[in-house]
Amino acid sequence: MSRLAQELAEQLAIDTVDAADKLGDETLTETIAKSVGASSPTTEELFRTAVRTLVAERRARRLLQEKLAVITAPPPS
Repeated sequence: MSRLAQELAEQLAIDTVDAADKLGDETLTETIAKSVGASSPTTEELFRTAVRTLVAERRARRLLQEKLAVITAPPPS
């Protein structure tokens, strides 16, 4: 697998997930994946893997922040 293809797919995934969050468009990553896949199935798979990784990491971070907020919140009065 080309390092260039992986790097490009990862950056595209970051940009797409960020844009999907800003736009509130849950279908954007699928649209971009299909577009990429039309010319490069290998890059499509790299992109999809990067998207799954990013989304999982962001969900896990939100959960971690929620858990930490509980212990750092001031006690109820």
